[in-house]
Formats: sequence, structure tokens, C-alpha cells
Amino acid sequence: MPRVRLLSRRRLVGCVALGIGAMRNGAAFAETTRERILRDHKLTLGIHNSSPWGFRGADGQVTGFHPDLVRAAFAPLGVTSVEFTVTDFGALIPGLVANRFDIVASGLGITPARCQVVAFSDPDLSIGDAIIVKAGNPLNLHSYADIVANPAVKLGASRGSANGKNAQLAGVPESRMLLFQNTEATFAALQAGRVDAITFSSPTAIGLLKDPNVTGIERALPFRGHVKPNGREAALYSALAFRQTDLDLRDLYDKRLAEMKADGTLAKLMGGYGFSEAEKAPDLTQRQICGGED
Repeated sequence: MPRVRLLSRRRLVGCVALGIGAMRNGAAFAETTRERILRDHKLTLGIHNSSPWGFRGADGQVTGFHPDLVRAAFAPLGVTSVEFTVTDFGALIPGLVANRFDIVASGLGITPARCQVVAFSDPDLSIGDAIIVKAGNPLNLHSYADIVANPAVKLGASRGSANGKNAQLAGVPESRMLLFQNTEATFAALQAGRVDAITFSSPTAIGLLKDPNVTGIERALPFRGHVKPNGREAALYSALAFRQTDLDLRDLYDKRLAEMKADGTLAKLMGGYGFSEAEKAPDLTQRQICGGED
């Protein structure tokens, strides 16, 4: 009959101790990004150095709407250090997935395709179309419909831009649209009087008009862009992006975002970067936008 060897008490205690140590090491290894950020009081953001989203100012310090929003959200949670990695716009999502930074905070728009790769927060801004006109808005243009209704109005847009496409979808005839190679050429056309209005995304319009050397033109407010069949105005919704494995961090931020919407913090930050009520995000969740319910 085979002999059964029994563990001595000393060896048994040793094995248990080793097991507990392994469990502790495993727990440390499994620490979530949220737990690390709250423990270290530090996080790292990915930005693409573009105003007003996230950029280095003249003093070398990183500023921008989204970095400031992150600071406001996490400071009450004890996060005192926010570091930055600057990369190209197209490298933001790959960099996030590759763990180069914790969050993308640089004007990324929620799209169903991107939702397959990252976990978005709820939206913080609605990025719709804006038009820039001569000072005083002499033709009283406050919608694409106004442009359609006035056969004398010529509209300028950057070639291939979503804004130009929205204008056409809203009924502006191609015969009254002048398309230009880039933002600078489109802007120059209005200044030269070649067109009566130009269309951009609202952040682009805001950025152009912040130049102290620009005079004699203004943003037409309010403005209504292309209205989709569901009654909503065509827009892109900006948000922070998180790894899909960091849903607890995303949920923590969403809770703080809701609080900042309620207490006026978000509105104050928007105003500081030239955003108006027109850029206020609608009452939609990231889940609805990812599902195409916008």
C-alpha cells in the first residue's frame, strides 16, 4: 500500500504564506488605472497641440478647454499632477490603446466607428457649424435657410469640409458656393469680399476670430445649421476617450462631468474659450451617440 506523505505544520504554514504573497502580488498587478491615478494623485493626458482643445501656450504650459476640464474634474478627487503627451491627432487613439497616456483630452468627437475602439465619456460640447460674416451681419444670416432664401448670397467653404457638405444638404445650391483649398484661403475670400459668408466648425470660427489683428467680421449668432430628419441639428459631440478596460475611470469622470454641468463649472470653462450656448451639449449619453441615436 503506497505511503501518503503528510505536510508538516511548518511546511504547511510556509505554503500558506507563499500563497498569500502571490495573491497580494496578483492584486498589485491587477491594479486599475483609476486606482493608480487616485493612489499617485497623477494622470497623463494625450493632446494634439491644437487650440482651443489642448495646446502649449506661449509660456510653454499646457492649456486648453479639455485639459482645464480634466483638472477641474479630478482636482477634488486629490489629483494634483496632470502631465501631457503631445502627438499627432491621428495618433491619439493608437497612443491611448498602447498605454502611452491615460486619457485623450483633445477635442475628439464621438463616432460609432471610434466607439468600437475606445470608451467615450458623455459629451461636453456640441460642435456644429458656424458662419462668419461682415461686421453687423448686414444680410441678417442666421441659418443655411437664410442663405438659401437670398439668391444674392454667396457662401464660401473649405473643399471637402463637413461644413460645406452640410450647407449643400441644407439646400444651398452649388452655383452659390465657392470652395477653397483650406481654412486660410476660405477666410481670405471673405475678407476680400469674394463671398458674403464662410462656414466652419464652431471651434475653428472661434479660433480665427480670437486673432486681435482680425477686424470687420464676426460670427453670426445664433446660427442654425443643417437639420437632420430626426429634427436634430447636424453636429459632432466632443468628449474624453478612455481605454475600454478603464470603464470604472470613465464612469468616475462622467459622475464629475454631471456635477460640473449642474454647478456651472462647465459653462464657465466654455465661456473662457469662447464657446457659447450654441456649443452646449444636448441631453445625450455617449451610449446613445455611439448607437447613432443623435
